[in-house]
Amino acid sequence: MATVIPPPSKKQRKEAQKTREVDITPSDLPHVSIKFEALDTGENVGGSLRVPGGISEGQLEQLLNQLQGSAEDPVPYTFSCSVPGKNKEDPPQNVDITDNLWSSLLKPGYKTPEDQITLVFTPRAVFKVRPITRSSAAIAGHGSTILCSAFAPDTSSRMVTGAGDNTARIWDCATQTPLSVLKGHSNWVLCVAWSPDGELIATGSMDNTIRLWESKAGKPWGDAMKGHSKWITSLTWEPLHLVAAGDKPRLASASKDGTIKIWDASRRTCLYTLSGHTNSVSCVKWGGQGLLYTGSHDKTIRVWDIKAGGKCINILKSHAHWVNHLSLSTDYAIRVGPFGPDGKASPSPQEARDIAKKNYEKVVRKSGQVEELMVTASDDFTMFLWNPLKSAKPLARMTGHQKLVNHVAFSPDGRYIVSASFDNSIKLWDGRDGKFIATFRGHVASVYQVAWSSDCRLLVSCSKDTTLKVWDVKTRKLSVDLPGHQDEVYTVDWSVDGQRVCSGGKDKMVRLWTH
Repeated sequence: MATVIPPPSKKQRKEAQKTREVDITPSDLPHVSIKFEALDTGENVGGSLRVPGGISEGQLEQLLNQLQGSAEDPVPYTFSCSVPGKNKEDPPQNVDITDNLWSSLLKPGYKTPEDQITLVFTPRAVFKVRPITRSSAAIAGHGSTILCSAFAPDTSSRMVTGAGDNTARIWDCATQTPLSVLKGHSNWVLCVAWSPDGELIATGSMDNTIRLWESKAGKPWGDAMKGHSKWITSLTWEPLHLVAAGDKPRLASASKDGTIKIWDASRRTCLYTLSGHTNSVSCVKWGGQGLLYTGSHDKTIRVWDIKAGGKCINILKSHAHWVNHLSLSTDYAIRVGPFGPDGKASPSPQEARDIAKKNYEKVVRKSGQVEELMVTASDDFTMFLWNPLKSAKPLARMTGHQKLVNHVAFSPDGRYIVSASFDNSIKLWDGRDGKFIATFRGHVASVYQVAWSSDCRLLVSCSKDTTLKVWDVKTRKLSVDLPGHQDEVYTVDWSVDGQRVCSGGKDKMVRLWTH
């Protein structure tokens, strides 16, 4: 009689799998056929190539540099491959080659050795931002809590802060002195925003008004702009590549009164009011495709088409509580506009607009999307990733924080998202599909804000625990701890050229940090 052999148990199958994995050596791995494709142009480099399945990211970089004739002065690259979604109806997803082809694509079963593998390559940031390590200045001047700060889009030598003493101040970071005090508001200055050409600064206040200032002279650009019935919560300028020739960029303001107003900056008049939200509007962003995005305490996010006179084209309802903040995958490109990392802009306005458009389109393509994506953060402890042009349903629900999420920011290249929460942690997510990547722990109290370095390698966070912390994205570890403030730190910004970080908070001191 034949012996019946029972099927292997779960434990035996696991052990057999482990043994198979251990037995595989680089020499056993099959060769695969690959081709390199540039993300921005879609051009192939070097045709089809046979390479070992265990080829590493570094070796791929070496090979590509040889094919492009840049082996003497190699360019650093990242590689990714488009693979089908889990189900038939799911969109394709991008998989990054983080270690080697075998562990990234073949072992998980995304690709087989028989497949032709197309590796899409993207140059990493050419310059490297050095980690901020010390406080170079603590500048007194404000008479009350500092609530907001922002570097100029073209240089790290000028920045503006807004405070509870009813003033905003422009600082010269090179000499560490105040350039001008912007007086005119009769209540706290809650938000500041530089125009994309760097010529004007807008300030929004608890006195329900917005004021414009010349950024170099610090003089008022006309009178206060009145219209809102409650305080101003957020400001955003029209991206430079959308501005008509000869015009000044328009400004959008969000208010606690539940409305958004679009302003003509030259004449300082309200062009139109967007109403529909039933509670305070907490955040407004002007996207690069002529759309305005607003998040509100009524739990919704609205998308407005400015080209169609401010018509509401989408209402996104998924959050269960207040929407605190939102970020676009193109935020950085819109902020930088026509300026390069050296801060130089082209002499003619038309050329500046063309460069701004090119910078914008490069980032949209770099993140592997055709449209800009948006991430929203809420008091319901979650975030949602959206493609608001395509669907009213979120692409991903991002959970993991134990308390409200206060601030979110896409990395300059749109590849990552970082979130700051009152649960003392910072989390890193994939900017394309919202998948969780890592948690940064180190703060011992609520984290208020985060800012990216322009090369996407570093993050800086500010917290209620009086410290700033610099985090390394690649190692997922704390890089530098920056004590110095005497009280809670509410605001932080990293200059576009990577030279400086500024911070401010309850101790009324503006601190500048450098390497």
